Amino acid sequence: MFRKMRRHKQELSKEMCEKILLKGTSGVLAVLGDDDYPYAVPLSYVYEDGKIFFHSARSGHKIDAVRRNEKASFCVIDQDEIVPEEYTTYFRSVIAFGKIRIMDDEDEKRSAIERLALKYAPMDSAEGRKRAVDKDYNALCMLCLDVEYMSGKEAIELVRKR
Repeated sequence: MFRKMRRHKQELSKEMCEKILLKGTSGVLAVLGDDDYPYAVPLSYVYEDGKIFFHSARSGHKIDAVRRNEKASFCVIDQDEIVPEEYTTYFRSVIAFGKIRIMDDEDEKRSAIERLALKYAPMDSAEGRKRAVDKDYNALCMLCLDVEYMSGKEAIELVRKR
């Protein structure tokens, strides 16, 4: 179903892919948009136990696409160092594939937004995060990408350095 990586020497382990997803702060969600054009949008996220959580407005292009087709991918770039003298980049990235859904269960939705708030405002108090979440909670939509497959790749130059 999912393609094997052609340059397998550059393939990252599942553990390394998960480390990148845990560490990253933004990525690009790709869904099937209007008239079957790909729609890719940069988003903040939190990764946990094979799931990627995003917050969103309740309506818009992304939500329409998710309702139309549950298949999606999400890409996180961990490193992108331009090396002009070699006409290349020393890159490291992960792509996750899976099914995305709008979270309807209130407890699940609340838990996901709290994890997102903790990731992006870890120094704030629990009360401060709760106030921030509660302020916009009614206008909030939470999405969950259940990861079915992920792959990561890095530049051959980074492989050789290890």
